[in-house]
Amino acid sequence: MRIMLFNTILLALREIRRNVLRSFLTVLGIVIGVAAVITLVTVGNGTTAQVTNQIASMGNNMLILTTGKRMGGPDRTVAPAFSIADAKAIHKEIDSVAAVTPTASTSETVVNGNSNWQTNITGTDNEFFTIRNRSISNGRMFEDAELSGGRSVCVVGATVSKNLFGGQDPVGQSMRVKNFTCSIIGVMEAKGQSSMGSDQDDIVIMPLKTVQRRLTGSKDVNMIQISVKDGVSTDDAITEIESLMRERRHLAFNEDNNFNVMDMKEITKMLTSTTKVLTALLGAVAAVSLLVGGIGIMNIMLVSVTERTREIGIRLAIGAMEREVLLQFLVEAVVLSSLGGIIGIIIAIAASFGISSVINVPYVFDGGVVLLSFLFSVAVGIIFGYFPALKAARLDPIEALRHE
Repeated sequence: MRIMLFNTILLALREIRRNVLRSFLTVLGIVIGVAAVITLVTVGNGTTAQVTNQIASMGNNMLILTTGKRMGGPDRTVAPAFSIADAKAIHKEIDSVAAVTPTASTSETVVNGNSNWQTNITGTDNEFFTIRNRSISNGRMFEDAELSGGRSVCVVGATVSKNLFGGQDPVGQSMRVKNFTCSIIGVMEAKGQSSMGSDQDDIVIMPLKTVQRRLTGSKDVNMIQISVKDGVSTDDAITEIESLMRERRHLAFNEDNNFNVMDMKEITKMLTSTTKVLTALLGAVAAVSLLVGGIGIMNIMLVSVTERTREIGIRLAIGAMEREVLLQFLVEAVVLSSLGGIIGIIIAIAASFGISSVINVPYVFDGGVVLLSFLFSVAVGIIFGYFPALKAARLDPIEALRHE
C-alpha cells in the first residue's frame, strides 16, 4: 500500500511538472484566496491590538464623568455642569478611587511670534498626568502655588511645540493665548494619534483656575476624569459614583441621571469587537476566492482527464485498479491545492508584514489562521478534485483505448 501511494504521488508530481504553466494558473485562485484571507485577518488583528493599546494608554482603569445622558437624555448644554467640589467629594467619599481630576476645556489660537496654531486647551491639575498616563519629556509639572493661584503657566503637547517653536526647546519661553501671555514650563512626551483619529499631542494643559478665569469665564467643570484603584471592579466604582452624584445633584428617585459615567474598558470592548467582526467579514469574503480556485482546479482536472483518456485506458487494460487511478488524480488535485496554499502563505506573511509597517499597526501573527487556511486549501483540492478523479477511474478501458 505504501509503495502504491508513493508511486501515485510520483506520477502526480510528474504530470504537474510536465505542465508547469498550466499547473501554476490552476493554483492561482488558491494562492490568491489563501494570501487574501491570511493578510486581511493578520492586519485586522493588528488593528484590533492597536486600538486596545491606544485606549489602554489613555489611562489606567479610567472613568470619564460628563454631563448629560449617553442616549436620549437632556442635552449636555442643558444639564448643570460639575464643580471642583464634586471632584473633591468623589476623591474623599469613594474609597475605590485612586485619583480624580476636574477639567474644563476650550479651543483657542496660541501665538508665538509669526507662528500661530489652533489647539485644545485643558484646565486641570497634576492628577491629569497620572490618570491619562502622560509623562513630561522636558520641564516639569505644576507647583501647588501655580494651581491654587491660577497662574499663567502651561505644559504643551509635542504637536503644539513643533508648530509654534519648530526644533527649539519651548521650556522657559512664552506664547500668547487670547489676551494674556503663558509661560511654558514643560513639554509632554509624544503619544501620536488616538484610536479615534485625534492627535493626542495637540493640547495645552493649564491650571484649572487659569482656564476658568481667563478663557471660559466661569467656574464650571465640564468633565471629571477618574482612575479606579487596581483590583477594584469599575462597575462597583461606577455605582458608587452615580449614587454620590445623584445625591449632590438633588435628583429624585424617579428622575433619570443628568450625567453619564463612561468606562474606557467598555469602550475598548466595543471597538475591539467591532474590528473583530469586520476582520471576520473581510476574511469570509476573501475565502470565497478559495472556492473559485477550487472550481478552477476541477475544471483543469476534467480537461486533464479528457487529454489523458488513452493513457488511463492503457493503465486500466494492463491491470491498474480503479482506486489507483482515482487516487492518482485525487493526489494531483491535492498537491496542486497544497502547493497553492504554501505559496499563498508565503505571500501573505510578506504582504501582511509590509502592510502593517505602512499603516503603522502591530504585526500579529496568527498560526491558527495560517493552519486553517492551509487545511481549507487542501480540503478544496479533495472536494473539487474528487469528481474528475472519479470520472477517470470509471472510464471503460476499451472505450478509452479507442479515444483519439
